[in-house]
Amino acid sequence: MTTALYRRYRPEAFGEMIGQSQVTDPLMTALRSDRVGHAYLFSGPRGCGKTTSARILARCLNCAAGPTDTPCGTCDSCVELGRGGGGSLDVVEIDAASHNGVDDARDLRERAIFAPARDRFKIFILDEAHMVTQQGFNALLKLVEEPPEHVKFIFATTEPEKVLGTIRSRTHHYPFRLVPPAAMLEYVQELCQTEGVEVEPGVLPLVVRAGGGSPRDTLSLLDQLIAGSDVSDGPEGVVTVRYERAVALLGYTHAELLDEVVEAFGQSDPAGAFAAVDRVVQTGQDPRRFVDDLLERLRDLIVIAATGQGASAVLRGVPTEELERMGRQAALFGADRLSRTADLVVAALDEMTGATSPRLQLELLVARVLARTAAPASSEPPAPAAPAPPANVHQPGESAPDTVPVRRDDALSAPATPINEPAPPEPETEPEPEFAPPAPSGPFTAQRMRDAWPEILARLEELSRSSWLLASGARVLALDDDVLTLSFASQSDLASFKKRGAGTGPSEDLRQAILGVLGIRVKFIARHDGDGPGGTGPGAPEPSPPAPESVPPAPETAPPAPERRPAAAAAAPVTEWAVAPIPSTPPADAPAPPSALSAAVAAQFAVDDEPEDAAPAARPVATLARVREGDVLPDGESGAVAPDDAEDIPAPEAPRDVPVPPVVAPRITPARGGVQRYGEAVVRQVLGATFVREEPHQAPTRFA
Repeated sequence: MTTALYRRYRPEAFGEMIGQSQVTDPLMTALRSDRVGHAYLFSGPRGCGKTTSARILARCLNCAAGPTDTPCGTCDSCVELGRGGGGSLDVVEIDAASHNGVDDARDLRERAIFAPARDRFKIFILDEAHMVTQQGFNALLKLVEEPPEHVKFIFATTEPEKVLGTIRSRTHHYPFRLVPPAAMLEYVQELCQTEGVEVEPGVLPLVVRAGGGSPRDTLSLLDQLIAGSDVSDGPEGVVTVRYERAVALLGYTHAELLDEVVEAFGQSDPAGAFAAVDRVVQTGQDPRRFVDDLLERLRDLIVIAATGQGASAVLRGVPTEELERMGRQAALFGADRLSRTADLVVAALDEMTGATSPRLQLELLVARVLARTAAPASSEPPAPAAPAPPANVHQPGESAPDTVPVRRDDALSAPATPINEPAPPEPETEPEPEFAPPAPSGPFTAQRMRDAWPEILARLEELSRSSWLLASGARVLALDDDVLTLSFASQSDLASFKKRGAGTGPSEDLRQAILGVLGIRVKFIARHDGDGPGGTGPGAPEPSPPAPESVPPAPETAPPAPERRPAAAAAAPVTEWAVAPIPSTPPADAPAPPSALSAAVAAQFAVDDEPEDAAPAARPVATLARVREGDVLPDGESGAVAPDDAEDIPAPEAPRDVPVPPVVAPRITPARGGVQRYGEAVVRQVLGATFVREEPHQAPTRFA
């Protein structure tokens, strides 16, 4: 028969206590200066030394050489209160859990009246003091408040808040804490050397972790491991504590299994990760304990990744070869991936509390870690470089041109920019696709596009359900180089296809789907079924191009079309009103202007989310300008002037060799009841323009 370790190594003086300097130092100072109180309250977690400290304080008070901060250990009182002593008549230990009533309190009061039998003080130690009832505390209140000179009270409890407030206020309260892992590890190492026990690397850190900072619990676990360990072969017969037996007894995950799981995560190896999880379940381990151990390992890896060679100062008790192995594991992840993985493990650990299927939660955790922390694929194509701005775009430091076109007919699908809005940012580069597109293999024809259309729609359905519904009703008409012509059954579908914002929209989703299936990036010509020759579906034959005579030829003396400008410049807000020359009577030798845009010409125009990428057919382009009160107009054409809140007026440039006398535009008040389209018929007749939309005028403010 042997005595338990926590009893054989129970401290006998305050100097032998570990990790409780916040209690021992002030008590020793009070004993040296003879300022000891009459009642003390020791509180803290279980097994951290409350009752032991109460006995040491009793030894210090009743020592023959005392009161002293260091008991002599040889006098009768010190021997009786020591490790092997049977107790002293003048030191009474009461279990308050079983003596918590009024009758017990009355009995204690009667015993406190008598003087001590031999020693200096009569000391009452009430263990588990929070179990005393309110009536029992009330019965003790008068005695604790004004005790006799020879009486001292020491209350020990794990829940000080349950002690009656009037009792607690009359005591000196000393809170005990759990012992830090470093101090506890050093203590058990010295204890093993004293006991002559050999311990394999990695055992003592597991014992300290299982003890949770409680010296009594830690020594109990170590005593259990020593008792269950075999004596090594040899003449000395030394007891050796094996790592495998410690892991199996304490219920922790083996380090090799943790290494396998962590390396599978670092290498993105699903087969290895799920195989390790299966071994965890098959060996009967608790999945929650495994997740807890995995989180502990990730914490160690984060420390190693952050501190490098200085990790040994933080991870005490870890062998050098294990630190090197964990250093290689930390290099597989990197600090960022380790942090994300630890976040997923913490969330899974919370979800596993009370879960009915912990194995399922563990497997889902492995799937999330493999999916969210995988290294990005290196096969993604780089983003295309932004195109250089055209030469005719106004650059900073240059003078602005005399005539600033507000809108272009090739940007009819884009929403108008209000006058007092700031200029939109420069056009962004195309977003990178989320998948690696296949290498394009040509030639690409409309028939090949029709053959691949079902696969394109399937890919589009994965990207966006709404875009798939919209593109399902479209028909492939033609594919000229990288310009794809589509036909929609209704104007609403056509308008929805043109909508785009911040690099997203149905057209961009369809472009990404085509890029993923065929490996080519296309531009779109979107038209309505009634705008031109249509087809009967993706399998319909490719329509023949319109006859040349269907397109009205451009007049030989027509003014040249203005150079194309990027979309950002076309949508920029107007800061100064432009002067738009509007001829009233064309010269005799000038050709008659077109009456309207024919359907055939409109069908050939490429309506795209990126209009600058699609080349429109040759046709006259009108310059847009807003006319305001006081603007200079040619030849007195006041009838063609729109009110302040009317739409922008399209106007072609006048021949440069025809002098135009300036006329001041009159003020025109809109009619009551709505926006008045004054002069719209004249604009249509003279310029052959088409009405697009109405926009209310917003007067500029002092800040815009």
